[in-house]
Amino acid sequence: MIPVAEALDKVLALVAPLPAETVPLRAGLGRVLAAPVRATLTQPPFDASAMDGYWLAAADHRPGARLRVAGEAAAGRGYAGPLAPGQAVRIFTGAPCPAPGGVVVLQEDVTREGDTITLPAVLSQAGNIRPRGQDFAEGMEYFPRAPLTARDLGLIAAMNVATLSVHRRPVVALIATGDELVMPGEVPGPDQILSSNSFVLAALAEEAGAEVRMLPIARDTEDSLRFAFSLAEGADLVVTAGGASVGEHDLVGAVAADLGLERAFWKIAMRPGKPLMAGRMGAAALLGLPGNPVSATVCALLFLRPMLAKMQGFDARPVPARAVLGADVGPTGPRTHYMRARLLPGDSLPRILPVESQDSARMRLLAEADALLIRPMNDGPRKAGDVVEFLPL
Repeated sequence: MIPVAEALDKVLALVAPLPAETVPLRAGLGRVLAAPVRATLTQPPFDASAMDGYWLAAADHRPGARLRVAGEAAAGRGYAGPLAPGQAVRIFTGAPCPAPGGVVVLQEDVTREGDTITLPAVLSQAGNIRPRGQDFAEGMEYFPRAPLTARDLGLIAAMNVATLSVHRRPVVALIATGDELVMPGEVPGPDQILSSNSFVLAALAEEAGAEVRMLPIARDTEDSLRFAFSLAEGADLVVTAGGASVGEHDLVGAVAADLGLERAFWKIAMRPGKPLMAGRMGAAALLGLPGNPVSATVCALLFLRPMLAKMQGFDARPVPARAVLGADVGPTGPRTHYMRARLLPGDSLPRILPVESQDSARMRLLAEADALLIRPMNDGPRKAGDVVEFLPL
């Protein structure tokens, strides 16, 4: 068995960033840039009023000054007329300032009578003008190393960029294995269970930006597994669930080896999830997950998501947070234990409580958990109040 950190290094070494493709800005949500975008204009493109009020030259900004309103400027419609000393322009938020070197006085700070305004006896020191280029200048590069958010797309739109160079989405072929499995909606036989792994793994992969091909359940025969692998042709990553252990019906490793698998490792020192397998099989990487639903899900969080992130050009290694242990826990033994846990409010750090059972078949407890409490291998007993690490769910 190898440690979790070594296993993560090995699975990440199996994949590389995928080639770029061009997509319209509207399709950019969740995609990852393969090249920086560059602003094609300066924003704002002119000195703009930050408030509704009156623009006037700095020389006329005197306590009690009386000025004549020469015209009006609104967003999308500036004032282009001549201006003389002692004149002001009625201006609205976002409108271009009619000349450099002025200030905007708030409309509520002046007294207006007809076409004349009178400034207050005490003037504000705020100019209330957004200077040209305050946000960004033409040519500025923007290159976030994470999936694009709505805020990113808003900035890129303001930069006047209509298309994006992004990494191609990874194609994941998902194969659940086992004679005992049936699909949701079917009536299971007396010795069968529902194939929940297929759905949680597909959802996790899609959340991570992948395109998922959920293949038919592979039965516990070499012919069925070979057929399932043939359907995975063309995928960037093949993910199997179940069949990676050492039982007589656990055939994934043997069949994959016959099909050319170059195995990077098999079995890791973690709980749940010891029977994890990974390698390269032709043009695709292969990740063989355990069959127990909690084990498969935890391994997907720790290994599948970082693999998919690297294939899209960014790093998403799990980063632990810290919490205060809310109850005593025993020693861990020779494997790192990722315990389902609940988070509770604390003082400087949250409190964390392991759930009542860590049975790797109990998905309800995983669905209700907030976090995975990380217990390092060979760690001794811990007392309530100790500071520990966790991964948020």
